Formats: sequence, structure tokens, C-alpha cells
Amino acid sequence: MGFLDSFGVLVSSVIAALVMLLFAVLSFFVTVFIVEAGAGIAGYSPSGDFVVLSAALLATGAIVAGATPMSSLGNVEA
Repeated sequence: MGFLDSFGVLVSSVIAALVMLLFAVLSFFVTVFIVEAGAGIAGYSPSGDFVVLSAALLATGAIVAGATPMSSLGNVEA
């Protein structure tokens, strides 16, 4: 029974990793759209590489900020 339990944990962790990767890609695409729309509203027309670079930095920062251990301190009362 122990082998089947560990196999189930392995499968669930692989599924969780794939779901997180899917959400990371989706957040990147949404961020690309937001950066491009914001640049258009501001009157800028940056090239595609700068839009992708800024969207990658913003998406990476959001993912890292959501994964930090400090986010769990929001529920701690002083």
C-alpha cells in the first residue's frame, strides 16, 4: 500500500506542476496584453521585444511575490 500512496503523491505533484506552469503562461500572455495596451494609451509604440521583456519581468515579479514566505504573515496578529 505504501508504493501506491507514493505513486499517487508523485502523480498529484506532476499535475500540480503542470497546472502552475499553465497559469504562469496565461499570466504572461495577460501581462503582455496589459503592457501593450498601456503603452498604446500612453502614446508609445515600443517594439515587440521591449513589450515581451517588460511583461516577463512583471509576470516573474508577480509569481515570485506570490510564492514568498512573507505572504503567510498577513494573517498573523501582533
